[in-house]
This record gives sequence, C-alpha cells and structure tokens, in this order.
Amino acid sequence: MSAPLSPHPPRIPALDALRGIAVIGIVGMNVHAFALPGPAYYNPLSYGGIGPVDYWVWLGSFVFIEDKFRTLFAMLFGVGCLILIERSGETPWRAHYARMAVLLAIGLVHATLLASNDVLRAYALAGLAMPLLAGLTAGRLLAVALGLLLVHLALGMSALGPPLAMFHMKHWGSDALLWAERQFGRDAPTMTLLLEQGREGLSERVARRGLAIPAQMKAVAASLPINLSAMALGMALWRGGMLKGEWRTFHLQRIAGFGALVALPGLLGLAAWLVAEGFPAALVGPVALILSAPFDMALAVSYAALGMAFLNQDSGLTRRLAMVGRLSLTNYLMTSAVLSAIFASWGLGLFGEVTRWQAFALGLVPVAAMLALSPLWVERFGQGPFERLWRAGAKALS
Repeated sequence: MSAPLSPHPPRIPALDALRGIAVIGIVGMNVHAFALPGPAYYNPLSYGGIGPVDYWVWLGSFVFIEDKFRTLFAMLFGVGCLILIERSGETPWRAHYARMAVLLAIGLVHATLLASNDVLRAYALAGLAMPLLAGLTAGRLLAVALGLLLVHLALGMSALGPPLAMFHMKHWGSDALLWAERQFGRDAPTMTLLLEQGREGLSERVARRGLAIPAQMKAVAASLPINLSAMALGMALWRGGMLKGEWRTFHLQRIAGFGALVALPGLLGLAAWLVAEGFPAALVGPVALILSAPFDMALAVSYAALGMAFLNQDSGLTRRLAMVGRLSLTNYLMTSAVLSAIFASWGLGLFGEVTRWQAFALGLVPVAAMLALSPLWVERFGQGPFERLWRAGAKALS
C-alpha cells in the first residue's frame, strides 16, 4: 500500500536556507541606513569614512553585498509567489492580491516607524504582476527579466544621466550637479538636516514620514522594474529546476563560476572608477543605482547557485539557515527593530556617532539574534508571528 499524496510538496531545505542567507546578507547594507545619513549609504566620503578600515568595508560591501542580497531576496520572493499561485489552482488572483495588499500595509507601517528603505512596499507592488507571469515558461521569464533590467537601465540613466553629463562637461554649479551633491555627496546643509532627522524622536519621525508617504511611493515606483526583473529571474530559475534542487552540483558550480566571472571584474572596475575620480556625487549615484545593476544580478545568481550546490545536504548549518529563512518576514522586521534600538534616539542613540566599520560590526547583533532565536521559535511555534499575521490578514481580505 502506498501512503496518500500530500496536498503540498515538501519544503526544500536548501531553498529555505538560501532565503535565510538573503535575510542575513541584507543586514550588511541596511545597517548603514540606520547608522549614517542617507548619502553615506552609497558614498564612503559623505560621512563615517575616516580611516582605511572604513574604506575596505565600503569596497567589500560594494562588491559583495550592496544590492546582491536584496536581489537574491527579490528572486526568492518571486519563487514564493509562484509556488503559492501554483498551489492555488486555476484562479489565484484574489488570494494573491490579498497577500500583496496586506504586505503593502505591513511595509507602509514598517517604513513609517522604523526603516525608510523598506523593500516590502516595492515587493508588494511588483508582486501585482506575478499572476501575469506565472504561466510563462522558464525561457520567457528569463526574457522578461532581461527586458525589465534594460528598462531599469534606460529609466535610471534618463534620471541620473544629466548630472553625470554636467560633471564630465565641468559645468560646476549647475542645478543637476547641486541636486546630485545633496543626494549622494557631501553637501553640508543637507548633512546637517539629515543628522537632525536621524536624531528626532519617535513621534516626530512618525509624523514626518507619514506625511511623506506619497513622495516615498514615487521613489518606490522607480524601483519596480529592477525588483520585478529579479522576481521574474527567480521564477525562471524555479521553473527551470535550479531552485527546486533538480540540477547537478557540477552544473550549479558552473553557473556560479560564470556569474562571478561576469560580475566581479565589472564591480571592481566600477569601484576603481569611483576611487580614481574621488567619489564625485554625480558619478556615485549612477554607479550605485544603475550601472552596477547587471553585475549585482549576475552575482546574486552566483550566490543562488552556490547555495543550492552546498546546502542540499542535511547538516546543522543548513537546518539553522533554513529556520532563519522560514521566518524571513519576521526576521526582516526584527532586524529593523534591533537596529532602531541601537541607533535611534529612543534607543542607544548612536545615529551619526559611529564610523562605517563600526556600524557594520554592530550589524552582527541582529544577525546573531536571527541565528540564535529562529531555530527555537520554529521548533516551538512553527510559523513566525508576522508570517501568521500576513497569512491571517490575507485570508480575511480574500
């Protein structure tokens, strides 16, 4: 006699572990958003970069962390949406859109209270297109991902290209260069304002960010092509079998090697360009947000392939990372709460008081908490508290 078939396929530990790696990796850059003024997130000379160690932290972050793990997280979000759509049957629209609506609400609250760089809002809006992509083959999903990447490059350069052109033509004092300096440079009045905002009280922050939600959503909308590109890429890798654990280790290693060979020379070249030019604001923005995007995506694919190759065996490391991944939403939000407790005025108040490398080191606090607490929670309660909230809210809405 054969056992009855489960209505849902078993979880893939390597995929959960990969999601855990993505959540952990995001902390490496998110900590700078909590610890330093906005321009310093991209430009080490804006604030907090006073020594050689800070420079090396910037270089390592730029090459190996910045937007790589966020891209990986978006890829896995696309996979999760596709899995749930496939399970929902022929008419998944209502349930899926309910999930995205609840996720958007969580993201808005998260952005207002804790993290101005919240990605959940972008994921929820980009996720509205998931049912339209769910029926495509792996090849067509890959084509969609590449097409959206090109859209991101075109739109990004149309917005950030004018300051770069003014910089190369040496049109100092132009409005475009002044705007870039405020966004990515060392403009003193802007830095003073950002330091004051970073040290404001909770009620002041909620009021300011609440009023700024329409402006924030415009910025979120600008990130939709690149986020949807990463989601479509994740869906393509799932449908093609890579993220299902169906590929042989040899093939995964080849993909990882090819991705690294594409990404690392490009990222190192861009970093060298920034260093040689002295980190001008007009160049920092296009490099960080636009020109690095193809290389970020290639390295994210490399990370995904390495994860599926070496986390496919039952081991203590895989199990621990998988439990972090199963609580990915809870851990993402918990990280913001911990970092706020360290840097915000209602916590230890260390915003603007640390250097870049010190901020990076303090980012290990939420990472240690995730690794220590996630297994305990999963073993006792199974699903995370915010995963339960998301599921219950979506069920009520649908």
